[in-house]
Amino acid sequence: MTLKQNFSPLPCGSRQLDLSRTQVMGILNVTPDSFSDGGRFSQRDAALRHAEAMCRAGATLIDIGGESTRPGALLVTAEQELERVAPVVEAIAAELDVIISVDTSAPEVMLEAGRLGAGLINDVRSLQREGALAAAAATGLPVCLMHMRGEPTTMQQNPQYPDVVAEVEGFLRERMQACVAAGISFDKLLLDPGFGFAKTLEHNLGLFRHMEVLHDLGRPLLVGVSRKSMIGRVLGREVDGRLPGSLALAALAVTKGAHILRVHDVAETVDVVRMIAAVETAE
Repeated sequence: MTLKQNFSPLPCGSRQLDLSRTQVMGILNVTPDSFSDGGRFSQRDAALRHAEAMCRAGATLIDIGGESTRPGALLVTAEQELERVAPVVEAIAAELDVIISVDTSAPEVMLEAGRLGAGLINDVRSLQREGALAAAAATGLPVCLMHMRGEPTTMQQNPQYPDVVAEVEGFLRERMQACVAAGISFDKLLLDPGFGFAKTLEHNLGLFRHMEVLHDLGRPLLVGVSRKSMIGRVLGREVDGRLPGSLALAALAVTKGAHILRVHDVAETVDVVRMIAAVETAE
């Protein structure tokens, strides 16, 4: 039996996200340097074709990222991000019936993506950049807040926590309060524990094991562990050999109440979600 909380459908621009079941978010990196698929979908037409394929496979959200946030990744300017992201958001909004999520921390990208048809802001920095809170509020879109310390360039340099679960819960609670104070409604917030961001393997495993504690925050959880190094470390697999580990964690995340799974391998993850649902709805 899963631990999923019940929430009303979430308005995401012109579409609604059904939170009564686990949804699959397909990753679309339009960057040259992402850890798993950097450069493969950096051109508009290739990105659109990949988004189409993920929609056919069952993705109900497409998460478009124009800045790599892998450990050690370099910062990019808002102008660079816009050049990468805006044409893809515009094309997908015109061609596909899917919720577009934009993985960005840049206020300029949030505003333009919202104008072009995005339905969700997914910010690994939890709207901590100057102007990000105001920009997100101005779009009227829901926001996913994620736990991370520092920046991707430095986040894996000896992260330490007395209690990683308490740290993540406290950080997300504080950022939720900041959002509400800035005019972003509580019921427009989603939460991401931030697996792989400023965390050791032990931190990631412990946080995953006790993830249900985060339900006390009262908002839906997004979980992104697809192909991440925690899988490689445990199983001894390179990036292209991490599908079984990714699917194992996807299944565990569903049982722990995750509402959205952010993944590279959409079709396989959709099968996992459907199989669990079939068992749990059986007489």
